[in-house]
Amino acid sequence: MTNIAVVGCGNWGKNLVRNMNNLGALRAVVDETETGRKLAAELAPAAKITTNLEDVLADDQIDGVVVATPAETHFSVTKQALEANKDVFCEKPLALQYKKGQELLQIAESRNKILMVGHLLEYHPAVQKLTEMCHQGDLGKIFYVYSNRLNLGKIRREENILWSFAPHDIAIILRLMGMMPYEVIATGGAYVQPNIADTTITQFLFPNGVRAHIFVSWLHPFKEQRFVVVGEKNIISFDDVNKKLVLHHQHVNFDINQAPIPVRGEGENIEYPTAEPLRAECQAFLDAIATRKQPLTDGKSALQVLQLLQAAQRSLITNGKAVSVLEEIS
Repeated sequence: MTNIAVVGCGNWGKNLVRNMNNLGALRAVVDETETGRKLAAELAPAAKITTNLEDVLADDQIDGVVVATPAETHFSVTKQALEANKDVFCEKPLALQYKKGQELLQIAESRNKILMVGHLLEYHPAVQKLTEMCHQGDLGKIFYVYSNRLNLGKIRREENILWSFAPHDIAIILRLMGMMPYEVIATGGAYVQPNIADTTITQFLFPNGVRAHIFVSWLHPFKEQRFVVVGEKNIISFDDVNKKLVLHHQHVNFDINQAPIPVRGEGENIEYPTAEPLRAECQAFLDAIATRKQPLTDGKSALQVLQLLQAAQRSLITNGKAVSVLEEIS
């Protein structure tokens, strides 16, 4: 039986506590706050609830650690857990600097440990279906990808909207493309708090000519989570708010004078399983521990996302200057 400790039982950590407990794997919860410990005790009465991370890491019965602490502590807590010979599932982002993420991956590889990151949407059945359809050619050649992830709040103080919202979409785009972009351009604005961007638009340019953009904001009047892939033959869209995956039979033809003519067809609703993505993600971590096979969202994929976040941040602070992805880590 696999035993898990969750570090952090806050706004998101509580969901990880609930799922790991429901999967029968939760042994301990670590939280510095009385509120977090009280909530953990309600969600998992049989688990050990403590403030002492060192004691939990010293417990030989603990196989894996889930890190759900504030983003700026992800590196230190994950490093501590890996050096205690625990497998680790860290919520995104893995770290706040590429080199820190690289250090964590090197530690994990040197100790033969599982290092997984919480790119939740990669475990969403609709996103997996969308990815499958794109890869099997249902859209033809991919032209363009865009994602809108918008809402009013929750406004964070420790990280900007780019680092808070965009990692999920970056991970999906990389999975779709199967390659890294060569250039990143990002613009945005900090309106509520100085130097913490509330809205950003990030563009990626890929070697095969595909472009992608991600628009994220926590200053939006309504919630929108929409991911669209525009192809030569069809367009596919996933509306996570309304739980709709649609294949749009729309494309562009040319008349005898080579003038482009839009062809508008019916949208086809695509069925997909209704499994909870977070439960699937937690199960993937347990499976990785049991089989010793790296999960879908492993440390290497986490490092790629971190590389693009860092490049986008560099572009953002230089008011949209194009940043070479390779130059950013050299």
